[in-house]
Amino acid sequence: MDLNERIDAFSKLGYWLHKDFLRNHESEISKAILVNPWFTIDSIEKVVHIWAKQLTHKTLLSWLCRYNIKEKRKRDTVFVIMAGNIPLVGFHDFLTVLILGCNIVVKMSSNDNVLLSLIIKKLIKINNNFADRILIVDNITEKKIDAIIATGGNHSSNYFHYYFRDVKKIIRSNRTSLAILNGKETRDQLVSLGDDVFSYFGLGCRNVSKLFLPKGFELDCLFDAFFSYRKVIDNRKYMNNYDYNKAVFLLGNNTFIENGFLIFKEEVSLFSPVAVLYYEFYDNLNSVHEFIINNKDNLQCVISDSDISFGSAQNPNLWDYADGIDTMDFLSKI
Repeated sequence: MDLNERIDAFSKLGYWLHKDFLRNHESEISKAILVNPWFTIDSIEKVVHIWAKQLTHKTLLSWLCRYNIKEKRKRDTVFVIMAGNIPLVGFHDFLTVLILGCNIVVKMSSNDNVLLSLIIKKLIKINNNFADRILIVDNITEKKIDAIIATGGNHSSNYFHYYFRDVKKIIRSNRTSLAILNGKETRDQLVSLGDDVFSYFGLGCRNVSKLFLPKGFELDCLFDAFFSYRKVIDNRKYMNNYDYNKAVFLLGNNTFIENGFLIFKEEVSLFSPVAVLYYEFYDNLNSVHEFIINNKDNLQCVISDSDISFGSAQNPNLWDYADGIDTMDFLSKI
């Protein structure tokens, strides 16, 4: 199976996602939501639409033409340990490993093991040559591997670094994103910013957890723009986090503002809890840029009128790599 065959298989997979997945797999979608109550029909639909758009012959070629991909005599084996915070969060690693021609050993998260399993079955049905290139495991494998890509929290990343100390690796830990406003944003831009904040209930590393606002910015503008996202509070887990954090802030005599589905708190920290959005006022952008430099290892995205555009954080292209590490380049050199 050469590169063109692999591209063809994944483009057919994209077509299937576009035409068939959401319409004919309601039971699997329901099961995925049962396994992980953070998942919703809307969030799964969003992810499926994003991947259907990316998995076209044209887009795959636009991504791969950036590399000098050569078929290897020996197929490398890559172990991928996936997170489960948002639906199909590990699919990009899965795609990259297989499109390059490597074998993949997959440890799916117990919080997201339904949708990818269904996709793997379909991929093998499209091209049965993938059958002997994909191995799913439940635990850290002792199988001989040539490289590992692992995504998890800060604690697990330390463990992965130690356990796989002699293996070529990409280890990802906790990251988040921030947005910089200049006060001249249109209402449409602020509404779009809401998508960066509320998509997947703010659980993704590309979700905005902190805002930098120009001094004097009226928070009422954000309350108004974010109103269309109020239904997040209907999710039981989100509501529990909202109530818990509100209670903690009240007991601690913290100053905050809330609107019934989001808590705004002025805070210098970067990582905000679920249902909380930190903000900080600035006099000039030099202090903001200094903050970004000091926190570069904790940041996934910066959203502003001169960086990633408002509303685009959770719509990355194939060449927008997590943590800024080019996974394709890494794998091609193992």
